[in-house]
Amino acid sequence: MYLPPAFAEDRLEVKHGLIRAYPLGALIVHSGAGLSADNIPFMLYEDGEHGTLRAHVARANPVWQLLAQGAAFMLQFQGPEAYISPSWYAAKQADHKVVPTWNYAVVQVRGTATVHSDAAWLRRLLDDLTAFHEKELPQPWAPSDAPPEYIATLSKAIVGIEIRISEITGKWKVSQNRPAADQKLVVQGLEGRADDMAALVGARIKPE
Repeated sequence: MYLPPAFAEDRLEVKHGLIRAYPLGALIVHSGAGLSADNIPFMLYEDGEHGTLRAHVARANPVWQLLAQGAAFMLQFQGPEAYISPSWYAAKQADHKVVPTWNYAVVQVRGTATVHSDAAWLRRLLDDLTAFHEKELPQPWAPSDAPPEYIATLSKAIVGIEIRISEITGKWKVSQNRPAADQKLVVQGLEGRADDMAALVGARIKPE
């Protein structure tokens, strides 16, 4: 990933925060058959120096076999993104030497992959995943709500994936390379749009 120093995000907790907020990762695998990509929801754990990611896929999905065979892979988690109009820059009124761009935040992960078929491992993951994503709902669902034999049958049709993170790269392209006046105008422009992503990008530009 092209990463100018101004856009590098080095804080592990910030990168972890993006993964938790946008957990649907694009798992890109390179094997003898070429490139493949799967969108998979991951659960982040604090295990290890950089964290550990766990997920599950259908047993019929060949991606877990590729990982078990040692195929090279990368995970990408896409955060908020938004188009930035040059009309929002102060320079637009002065010399018109401005062009559009795109603001976004993204995290890329590399590491060591292990696959799991153990029923207890899979059940813990299913419990953790559903508890995390159901916690804000008025009537949270849990796997224990379903008949045990039903969950047991479905669990046989999935395989777990665990990725011990060895490298985690964050890129926050949120107008850091623009003058403070432009940053303020970009925030105002984004806040003026009825767009959740635009509001999130705008919030990232503001000083913490």
